[in-house]
Amino acid sequence: MTESPNILVVYYSATGNVAQMAHSLAQGAESAGGSTRVRRVAETAPAAAIASNPKWQGFIDNCSDELAELADIQWCDGIALGSPTRFGNSASQLRAFLDTTGGLWAQGSLARLVGTSFTSASTQHGGLESTILSMNNIFYHWGSVIMPLGYVNNFVQKESGNPYGASLYASRENTSVDTHLQAARLQGERLAVTTRAMKTISNR
Repeated sequence: MTESPNILVVYYSATGNVAQMAHSLAQGAESAGGSTRVRRVAETAPAAAIASNPKWQGFIDNCSDELAELADIQWCDGIALGSPTRFGNSASQLRAFLDTTGGLWAQGSLARLVGTSFTSASTQHGGLESTILSMNNIFYHWGSVIMPLGYVNNFVQKESGNPYGASLYASRENTSVDTHLQAARLQGERLAVTTRAMKTISNR
């Protein structure tokens, strides 16, 4: 029997929306038998910019997730990347961490991973899909297997409206909506199941 898949969730979050999704995704992976780690990347924004937004400062002051390290990527079998949109792209903070994986890529050790991505934006058409696609680009270069959220006859996926990955339109009107968290949990379940299957094939 294949051992439990190790699932790593690496994210950048400014005000906490993506962090919530990261933990929901990890919960989904755990429910499907995965062992999980949730890691945030280092904040590089100027202190003055952070202090100008109470929600941003509050998240920085209260987040207890450990910082991501390359050792976490070496540990995992499946990985989920999360970031808010930045002009239709992922945040520079996440990209800065991913840029340090060149050594692992050169060893060919990242091709064994299963990868997936999730995001949040403050506007309804603010680049949700393109941000997920931009994060998936690194998986192409790593040689990893990309796992989308997809539409699998599930109301959560159809309700969330994004087959690329769990996503949130973060607005005041949506404060009571948790569809994105349900989608993230489902994405975590699928990641754990898919990663376990890949490990089974690799061990044959």
